[in-house]
Amino acid sequence: MKKYLIVLVLLSCVFCSASEVKLIPLYIGSNTFTVEIADTPGKRSLGLMYREYIPDNYGMLFLFDEEEYQSFWMMNCKVSLDIIYIDSGKRVVDIYPSVPPCKKEPCPSYMSRKPAQYVLELRANRAKELNLKPGDYISFSIGK
Repeated sequence: MKKYLIVLVLLSCVFCSASEVKLIPLYIGSNTFTVEIADTPGKRSLGLMYREYIPDNYGMLFLFDEEEYQSFWMMNCKVSLDIIYIDSGKRVVDIYPSVPPCKKEPCPSYMSRKPAQYVLELRANRAKELNLKPGDYISFSIGK
């Protein structure tokens, strides 16, 4: 019971802080994406949880203060996602394609094989459709 209460409190705080959704354009080759910015602990914790559908050119970009190994999981996700790790130079360093939702705890985690400062989540198989690979450049600008 205590565990569920903690989750409820966390989610209520997350939803309060997530009310201001920041969207920016992001470019992979000639493809333009609209991405939500996850730049606070609350927004990063919530991520794309509970989404029933992710459009083709939509995603979420997670921002971290420093380039370091990042680890993600699929707790409370309803759809499979591509998890793309990006370094401070905006180059892809790792891709986990079509990561399935977590069906039972403990959920597996997906750690970047190299340090990353950004993490991009797209709908499953999108990276493959774009022929995205480590070393590719992703263009975006974070406004202040």
